[in-house]
Amino acid sequence: VPEHLGKLATHFPSEDILLVTASPVIKAVTNFKQISKILEEFDVEEQSSTMLEKRFPNIKVIESGVKQLKSEEHCIVTEDGNQHVYKKLCLCAGAKPKLICEGNPYVLGIRDTDSAQEFQKQLIKAKRIMIIGNGGIALELVYEIEGCEVIWAIKDKAIGNTFFDAGAAEFLTSKLIAEKSEAKIAHKRTRYTTEGRKKEARSKCKSDNVGSALGPDWHEGLNLKGTKEFSHKIHLETMCEVKKIYLQDEFRILKKKSFTFPRDHKSVTTDTEMWPVYVELTNEKIYGCDFIVSATGVTPNVEPFLHGNSFELGEDGGLKVDDHMHTSLPDVYAAGDICTTAWQLSPVWQQMRLWTQARQMGWYAAKCMAAASSGDSIDMDFSFELFAHVTKFFNYKVVLLGKYNAQGLGSDHELMLRCTKGQEYVKVVMQNGRMMGAVLIGETDLEETFENLILNQMNLSSYGEDLLDPNIDIEDYFD
Repeated sequence: VPEHLGKLATHFPSEDILLVTASPVIKAVTNFKQISKILEEFDVEEQSSTMLEKRFPNIKVIESGVKQLKSEEHCIVTEDGNQHVYKKLCLCAGAKPKLICEGNPYVLGIRDTDSAQEFQKQLIKAKRIMIIGNGGIALELVYEIEGCEVIWAIKDKAIGNTFFDAGAAEFLTSKLIAEKSEAKIAHKRTRYTTEGRKKEARSKCKSDNVGSALGPDWHEGLNLKGTKEFSHKIHLETMCEVKKIYLQDEFRILKKKSFTFPRDHKSVTTDTEMWPVYVELTNEKIYGCDFIVSATGVTPNVEPFLHGNSFELGEDGGLKVDDHMHTSLPDVYAAGDICTTAWQLSPVWQQMRLWTQARQMGWYAAKCMAAASSGDSIDMDFSFELFAHVTKFFNYKVVLLGKYNAQGLGSDHELMLRCTKGQEYVKVVMQNGRMMGAVLIGETDLEETFENLILNQMNLSSYGEDLLDPNIDIEDYFD
């Protein structure tokens, strides 16, 4: 992230800082707001990489992919054949989408701004699409798409399982079925795109085209409207995955039958329309559609760096880093989606591949590299004390704190809930009288109080259900 490089550049004016990036645009954080001690909100904006060089004389941007890392020689080889020697190196190559199948022209993976634009082009002509996946991108897509039938297949019982339990999913699903009334807000960011540059190389939406990840409001400038004149038509298929994908010819030869779009629990009929692509789900249902969106998560983009280097990898395939963001190789650091945290984690923090964490890790890695160069010691960054993430789903503000889904707490915990349909959903995870996590949907104004209660681990047994009583101003208790 540019701001971290900027801080490094000002700290070490005599050092040369190289930014090697395959893309002509870089992501900058804008409209940054510190909501509480740990919670932060920001937009992500694309800026041209030359802006960095203009602002900081000791930063040089090299627009090229990395071909190889020679860690023993302390140098990297870029695609253009040049070698660059480093004192300290930080790998921030992110992650790439896990595609349900490679090389199928009807399967789009959405992770970066290029693929989001590609998706928009396809959607203009689409009558029906299928979305596979249950993370943040799938949730936002389903809500934003209008005028197009959407069949949404998820492997869990309820939507958004990485973020919510079934109760929160239920609260949000009602919003999905309701017609959207709120007017679209004018888009407030400038966008640089890679349009016109390397256009021919980018027309293929392959998963090895690693663009930069989407920011939290990525869909706002995109006009996500299909061909049909209605707002929402969503059919959810739960507890299933993709079994097989057929192209039209293959489907015809095999004489398979597909279903029409399910409406109002009437008996499902055979579809007479011919579709470019068909998806067979593990629940035996087959649907035809114009194209498939694969939104099934990401894998750390470690491939370019592994050859000839003995990195220790985490179970999820990321580069293992210690509490100073240092990998297992000397002078090589990693931050963001590419890395896997391997230190003794705080009991109320967990790693998730999210923008907020990438930003915090990048900043902390920059400080650690700087400290190591000047021989200073540095304390663990405060943002790793408590997991805290704020986002928007279905136009509701969503705040996630600590072990918000009771991750790793076993059966030894209890939940407290407060829910006002269409307005707010508050869930608190308690263990031994102490607050371990919370989900806040809507304008609850509880995030600071709950953040403090989780951080100070105060025993709350005596408050019982009062903790969530809307008639009691809980903040007054704990000021």
